[in-house]
Amino acid sequence: MDNEIPLGRRRPLYRLFETIPAIISYSALLAVFIIPIFSPRAGAVYVLIVVGIMFFRAIRGSIDLARGFVRYKASARVDWGARLVDIGLTLDGRRVPPSPPGSFHVHQHRELLDRVKAAPQDYLHPSDLRHAIIIAAYNESYEVIAPTIRGLMYSTTPGDQLCLFFAYEGRGGPEMKRTAERLKEEFGHRFGRFELVEHPRDLPAELAGKGANITYAGHRVQEWAQAEGYEPDEVIVTTLDCDNKPYESYFDYVAYEYIACPERKRRSFQPISLYLSNIWDAPAITRVVASANCFWNLTSTVRPFSLRNFASHSQPLDALIEMDFWSKRTIVEDGHQYWRSYFHFGGDYRVVPIHVPIYQDAVLAGGLKQTMIAQFKQLSRWSYGASDVPYVGQAISDRKAPFFGSALRFLGLLEGHITLASVSLIIAIGGWVPFIVMTQTGSGVDGFVKQMPFLVGVIQQVAMISLLISIIVFWNLIPPRPVRYGRFRSVMMLGQWFLYPATILGYNATTAIYSQGRLLFGKYREKFDVTEKSVVSEPQRDAAFSGSPRSLEEYREAESEPERPRAAEGGAPGQAAPGSLRTAERPPRESAQD
Repeated sequence: MDNEIPLGRRRPLYRLFETIPAIISYSALLAVFIIPIFSPRAGAVYVLIVVGIMFFRAIRGSIDLARGFVRYKASARVDWGARLVDIGLTLDGRRVPPSPPGSFHVHQHRELLDRVKAAPQDYLHPSDLRHAIIIAAYNESYEVIAPTIRGLMYSTTPGDQLCLFFAYEGRGGPEMKRTAERLKEEFGHRFGRFELVEHPRDLPAELAGKGANITYAGHRVQEWAQAEGYEPDEVIVTTLDCDNKPYESYFDYVAYEYIACPERKRRSFQPISLYLSNIWDAPAITRVVASANCFWNLTSTVRPFSLRNFASHSQPLDALIEMDFWSKRTIVEDGHQYWRSYFHFGGDYRVVPIHVPIYQDAVLAGGLKQTMIAQFKQLSRWSYGASDVPYVGQAISDRKAPFFGSALRFLGLLEGHITLASVSLIIAIGGWVPFIVMTQTGSGVDGFVKQMPFLVGVIQQVAMISLLISIIVFWNLIPPRPVRYGRFRSVMMLGQWFLYPATILGYNATTAIYSQGRLLFGKYREKFDVTEKSVVSEPQRDAAFSGSPRSLEEYREAESEPERPRAAEGGAPGQAAPGSLRTAERPPRESAQD
């Protein structure tokens, strides 16, 4: 329990750290109005400094976004299963065929094979690895969950290496239990294991949320590995939400990076979360939010120091057992897992970027009103990650990790939450406040203050270059337009960006201010608000179809046809031949029961 977030009364220092994000964020906003009362010029300088800093960060962010996109496109073309075969052949003392020249990190791959050949005892054989996939669900429908499991069937990783643990909440009721049993009956035979894990309600020392659910399932994974005779370091655990769809080579990519890393126990593996699965169906306001989240996740993959666990990620079972899995006391267990791991391993912990995506849904919850409310709840839950500030501050004071590196990470964490809450509002109104105060108080005409609205506007217009790069990346990320939509929908995909400023102010800033305010006043969030997930119904699709030259039967056939995996390096579409070689090279492990 020493590595857990406290419940109930906090220690005085912990309580002090809880108030810091709100105090600084609110002070930064109030300064826009207070400083000009004493000196309009000083107020203008304050705003200009903030705008200037964000301008340079926007330019840097656009460069990193482009870099992240290029790495994503390059790594998505790699046959990671074939590279695992290379490692297996090297460990077996057999000849390795040449790698395709010019592919992503091909020189590093050949260097890895040389290291494997020199010290084979330090590396795991790919065929010994198993992927335990925990899929968390609450009360979602079969129509929401089935595409996720169906997508796993098209993974390039052999099915017998994928072991699914469907973790559903007992509080989801009988309908959720029936859905889970239906999923197992329909898909269970396609994987090495398909086990249903029902999380009982109201267990002690738990908050009702995803962290408690997947931790309960994690203990079941531990029991399964022990019963089957797998060592904990031979099992990689991946957590998925029930609407997640991993890229077909994701598990091979994770296995490759896991084997390649000498300190694999102290690493976790973070894919790119792309909220694009239903992007054509979501309303414009949530499309903008989803797109901005995609950009940030792409950018983070090329910033190793600031990369954190987010949403779905993978971590070895031996590390999770040692840490008692995930926190059961926070509603943001994904981001908190980074700090939990960092301090558990005394600062010797790093997140390894996986440059392929796990696709997720943009918020879509029925009508526009319900969707906007659901989007606010989701972002409020994410921005409650400010609750990590006191956790990190207390851990640093308790000397759980080296001070200097921990302090830098703490400042980065704090700055991110303050920026989210205050900067967009400062930029939106800060240029006008000193000018208005100067004219209303009659404190004299200052040319610099008079030009402030113009200067801020010019800087914002120049910074639009970064938005243009984002739009280009977005257009190359989204899937093809579904046949049920006409060309006008594509036009709206571009027009949605006029909503970007309002979205940043109406969602990002307000949810951050709200969450930090709750921490300030000790109104802790101890309930996980599940984001409602909807699918486009047949009547909606039929209505959207009207007027199309194709027949309704052709449309439905096209919409129901599952997408086949793209061809990897040297492979044919829909084939997982390189991956299947791994099971052919070495016989499957006999279970403990056998």
